[in-house]
Amino acid sequence: MANKTYIPKTMSLFSLIMISSAFTISVRNFPSEAETGMHMIFFALIAAICFFIPVALISAELATGWPIEGGVYVWIKEAFGNRLGFVGIWLQWNYMILGIISMLYFVGGTMAFIFAPHLAQSRVFLISILLIVLWGVTIFNLRGQKTSNIISTIGFLGGVLLPGLLIIILGIIYVIKGNPLNLDLSFTSKNLIPNFKQFSTLVLLVSFMKAFAGIEASSSHAAEVTNPKINYPIAIFVVVVLGLLLNILGAFSVAIVVPQKDINLFAGLMDAFTIFFSKFNMQRIIPLIGILVAGGAIGGISTWIMGPVRGLLATAQNGELPLFFQKINKNGAPVNLLIIQATMTSLIGCSLLLLPNLNIAFWISVAIAMVIYFVMYALMILSALRLRYTAPNVDRTYKVPGGKIGIWIISIIGLATLLFSGIISILPPDQLSSKNVTLYETFLIVIIFIIIAIPFIINQFKKSSWKSTSKKKV
Repeated sequence: MANKTYIPKTMSLFSLIMISSAFTISVRNFPSEAETGMHMIFFALIAAICFFIPVALISAELATGWPIEGGVYVWIKEAFGNRLGFVGIWLQWNYMILGIISMLYFVGGTMAFIFAPHLAQSRVFLISILLIVLWGVTIFNLRGQKTSNIISTIGFLGGVLLPGLLIIILGIIYVIKGNPLNLDLSFTSKNLIPNFKQFSTLVLLVSFMKAFAGIEASSSHAAEVTNPKINYPIAIFVVVVLGLLLNILGAFSVAIVVPQKDINLFAGLMDAFTIFFSKFNMQRIIPLIGILVAGGAIGGISTWIMGPVRGLLATAQNGELPLFFQKINKNGAPVNLLIIQATMTSLIGCSLLLLPNLNIAFWISVAIAMVIYFVMYALMILSALRLRYTAPNVDRTYKVPGGKIGIWIISIIGLATLLFSGIISILPPDQLSSKNVTLYETFLIVIIFIIIAIPFIINQFKKSSWKSTSKKKV
């Protein structure tokens, strides 16, 4: 195994909470959640109970049992060996690439809203923003984890928590003052429980799961956390509570002022702020809020850029990838992996913007991202279950409650939810013509199969020379 250079314990509990929050919580999800009306309560609770909480509990157990650099790679490797460990971190890394593309589009749409709304339809503008933000954040992250922590903390506090709390407070004031609402608040079964006979309804559940995904990603920094066996579970549970409250109340605030049919997934949040500030004669603040929201998204991008790639670095250092991928600079940043990551994201992100039907293109990217992430989560859950039996004596500061019965219940709920959601994700969107359904589903399955197969192929041609005895620095 490659020699692991000592990693200083520089990440406090506060920094860990900020990074974990930046991985999971985002105000850009409020419009898509608000689009479901009062059904948002049902969807949020189901996504939380069947997905968010099980994954959070299992992440806390695994991170306190194996608090070392590598995250999901280490956990899955301990349970099923190097090959599947590599598959797990590979899938998380690919999800990250596809996920930050939508975040970059959101930044572009928000910047257009601030300066010139018509630019939101300009592919040249969106591509320019994508490349400037992506490569700018990548260059900053080359300065090492300390710089990344600062960007993540400032981005979350100023661009997620502040706007999120502000829109919730504005929503509460709006309701108290007796203003007309665009949301039916009646507590009837029809208004609270969605119609699951409609495909579009099923897809919305996956959207809520996507909003809660990423809780485990901060584990890649476990080696840098002070007292990880205590601080990691605390951070996880703070993020779970904060994420649920912000998502439900933030989406509610958007839903009460923006008509459901008019909610725009990219500009919906700024539309809501515009209505609130216009109502309270505070229009001058709108550009500032837009800058904060865009800054929060950039902070989230920075967090994701430096998250899974550290797990992939640990994988490379264990001999799963050639020496080229193991190089780090004087700041400890995986320079070659970061450059490859930015290059791949640029190519995919720009290619999607050049396709004639952007809605279908975005849907394909989201569907692929969610399916491969669900596979990674399945491997993670199965690893926690297996390690309860194969490594019972490993000290875990936190354990999923209920003993072996408890972890079996949590695992079955999580795995069933992942299987159901994975199948839904592959189904075609409503706007796709029926004659193209088979082609769409075949294309999706083939791409997903290729992504999953790549780490197996790399493993098949793995060479003993890939295991280095020292870290390469540039």
